[in-house]
Amino acid sequence: MNPARRRVLQAALAAPWLSSCASWVPEAPPALPREFRGAWVATVANIDWPSRPGLPAAQQRQEMQALLARAHEIGLNAIVLQVRPSADAIYPSALEPWSEYLTGASGQPPDEPWDPLAEWVDGAHRLGLELHAWFNPYRARHSRATSAPAPTHVLSAEPQIVRAYGDQHWMDPGEPRAAERLLAVVRDVLERYDVDGVHIDDYFYPYPITDAQGNELPFPDEESWQRHLRSRSLDGTGGIEGNRGDDVSARADWRRAQVDALVERLYREVHALKPWVRVGISPFGLPRPVRRPPGISGFSQYDKLYADVERWLEQGWLDYLAPQLYWPIAQAAQAFPLLQQAWREANVQRRHVWPGLFTSRIGSERNPYDADELLAQLQLTRHAGAADDGHLHFSMVALMQDRDGIATRLRAGPYAQAALPPATPWLDEPPPQPPACAWDARTRRLAISAGGAAPLRLVVLWTRAADGTWGWRAMPMAPGRLTEVALPEGVGAAWVVGIGRSGLESAALRLPIS
Repeated sequence: MNPARRRVLQAALAAPWLSSCASWVPEAPPALPREFRGAWVATVANIDWPSRPGLPAAQQRQEMQALLARAHEIGLNAIVLQVRPSADAIYPSALEPWSEYLTGASGQPPDEPWDPLAEWVDGAHRLGLELHAWFNPYRARHSRATSAPAPTHVLSAEPQIVRAYGDQHWMDPGEPRAAERLLAVVRDVLERYDVDGVHIDDYFYPYPITDAQGNELPFPDEESWQRHLRSRSLDGTGGIEGNRGDDVSARADWRRAQVDALVERLYREVHALKPWVRVGISPFGLPRPVRRPPGISGFSQYDKLYADVERWLEQGWLDYLAPQLYWPIAQAAQAFPLLQQAWREANVQRRHVWPGLFTSRIGSERNPYDADELLAQLQLTRHAGAADDGHLHFSMVALMQDRDGIATRLRAGPYAQAALPPATPWLDEPPPQPPACAWDARTRRLAISAGGAAPLRLVVLWTRAADGTWGWRAMPMAPGRLTEVALPEGVGAAWVVGIGRSGLESAALRLPIS
């Protein structure tokens, strides 16, 4: 919008010959369709973006824009972008180095000054998409890393908290500095970027590895474990293990306590800084063994990753859970319908439960899905009359390639009707107010501004035709940005609704168009 037109519209909001929102009559249009439709964009090992390390910034930007455009055209409404793949950053950071998956070498800046995360956030919001920042909490170095760690990387700066395990390196969750580093990075991102969510994945303690004989190798945290035992002995408390200092179960309890403390602190600190930002966790998809439905079996994250996910749900230490239900419907030992129901039943705090779908198994070489399988799984995440449905795709690469026509079929089928992400009403955000706007009856044009004490992320325009048919469109909003909309002659009535940053709706106000 050119500056002259902007000045005209700003003046129009107060012009006496225009109708303003203050004089409109409240009336309720239908309920907005709600469903979380997200996709992970993985940067580690260049799974999704950028397509390879060291690309010129201009090409990385083009790929970013193509990913966002595809997400929008398919009908997604959220992107979960991996911003910290391995104790590094895909944005300028004073805390951790540039990621080699972005620039080609750890700590090496891009070929031209730019802030990828800022452009991802702005690009997503301009298309009406949420942008959730995805952090890997403990991984220090991936097996596919090739460059030497930069001086600011944890392997160089604080090697004492890092453990080699197999062909990767991990920050030891038993080292307090591991949690402090993650929380500092999250705070930094929240302070500098207008993200809609903070997201962590399933890598807590690492997945176990085995030796040549198939024996499971223990995670090498003896130093932090012994320090914990000494501290408990000195203060006389005994700690969570009591007098069982060498008991395997005591050590497992202690490990789970380290992860629990991180999850609880993450939730508390995110909302202390920005109450409207959703905290999401995407754990391995199987509940702990004692909480599983009959017939379900397999890997136990409770016993091997030390992730007590059911406790996090019970305590309300997250706003959405995206359990990775990465198995076919017909695979009895990991049956998709039973697992989804188990997680919903464990959700005593009524948080969002949005399963992760393994969309990238479509067309893969190992145990592939077809599009029919994926679409059937998606349908199982929908519940009649529910306003809290949702799911996430892993990952965007399959949607970009339209494997087995999955992107085309999503757009024509389950995503044919647009939807907004579900609201998160338990977050401490003031109820949004209707937008500031003005209606010019002579030109049938509406000018909208997202001002007010509670900023709006979107404005929804509802219209009703003379034959009673309803329609709606969501328009992205930003502070200081004006949006102009022309209503066609066939519209007999119209309303506007403001959507806050946590998805809450304002009152619906009717335009005086007839």
